[in-house]
Amino acid sequence: MSAPPRDRPRDADRAGAPPRPPSVDALARGLSPSGLPHPICVDLARAAIAAGDPGSAAARADAFRRTLLTDVVNATGVLLHTNLGRAPVAVHRAARPSNLELDLATGERGSRQRAVGALLARACGAEAAMVVNNGAAAVLLVLASLAAGREVAVSRGESVEIGGSFRVPEVMEQSGARLVDVGTTNRTRAADYARAIARPGADVALVLKVHPSNYRIDGFVESAAVEELAGLGVPVVADIGSGLLDATCPWLPSGPPAWLAGEPAARQALAAGASLVTFSGDKLLGGPQAGIIAGSADLVAACGRHPLARALRPGGLVLAALQATVLIYLQRTAATEIPFWRMAATPVEVLRARATALVDRIGAGEAAALESLPGAGSAPGATIPSFGVVLAGDHLARLRASDPPVVARTRDDRTHLDLRTVEPDDDRHLVAAVRAALA
Repeated sequence: MSAPPRDRPRDADRAGAPPRPPSVDALARGLSPSGLPHPICVDLARAAIAAGDPGSAAARADAFRRTLLTDVVNATGVLLHTNLGRAPVAVHRAARPSNLELDLATGERGSRQRAVGALLARACGAEAAMVVNNGAAAVLLVLASLAAGREVAVSRGESVEIGGSFRVPEVMEQSGARLVDVGTTNRTRAADYARAIARPGADVALVLKVHPSNYRIDGFVESAAVEELAGLGVPVVADIGSGLLDATCPWLPSGPPAWLAGEPAARQALAAGASLVTFSGDKLLGGPQAGIIAGSADLVAACGRHPLARALRPGGLVLAALQATVLIYLQRTAATEIPFWRMAATPVEVLRARATALVDRIGAGEAAALESLPGAGSAPGATIPSFGVVLAGDHLARLRASDPPVVARTRDDRTHLDLRTVEPDDDRHLVAAVRAALA
């Protein structure tokens, strides 16, 4: 009887067959230089193998890493770029407890609003102030606290929609207040508000003036000032939006810049008779994302008692960053210590010299006059003279692929890198990114 045939080698069975893919574990471990957590690397390795392309794992890891929050170089010329986090803010804080809601004098529970609210009130000339998590939340809380079930008079020219589909009528509806349209799109007078308040069956709780934010109407226009509305018998709430504390800009040695002309400010609105002002913390204030309500102490207290106040309150990190920001204003050092104002106040001559030097280092492009924008709906239509580097062609994608990513703008098939929004320390990154993009 002949012996049974011996098993053939496994390699012989696979002759001509495609190679077996690597194991998920081995491929995932190979992604460790990406710095991503191992479970993420496992997911990426599985996806690459499932796609029949194990070699794409490294590219997938790089693509995933670039979806995470990271520092970028803002060369767009938009100082408060909403997509780039608006006002740049540095937060330096040890991982230690704080007296967020502890009264150190009594040892009893305190209010997280007390310290920062008092500083904000002092900075803008209000009786009291409180903080919520963004500007829209500030408007919502004021309406819900002071006008739920009642009417709020708003000019048709101020019933606006701003970024992120924030519409005044819809916020009004969510607050429980009822919108009363006043005047026309282009012309609204104090008499229009007075008629709305005095009409039969009226129940107007507030007059709301809304900052137009991201648009401007020119030509045959008219609007009622806060001081004209303050004597109508109902509280006036001025949503100034952009967060300018004081129109005189006492923190700037040269006073208010020309591009800021006409921008509403908290101190002046309150002095003109507004009962409350609401504004954002991450626009012209130059701080973290927050919403601020300032003005009459009893109205601020009513907002603080509303159940929504807890849902909309900010965390300790935001309050710490906002406190640091307001202290800088009170010390009158905002021109040098708050990045937004430092960038906005940089002389054009300084930017021109930097642009010329960068063109020499890059070996390409040209130094050119540009126009920066305040951004984030602040000072709509205003521009700030600037200077930067202009390259032939569209290089946006390659610049974004650099490390750190560089975000720029194009116009007429030319790439503009505006230096007003680029910190001088980032010039070296700009040079490296442009050289790589042109290569």
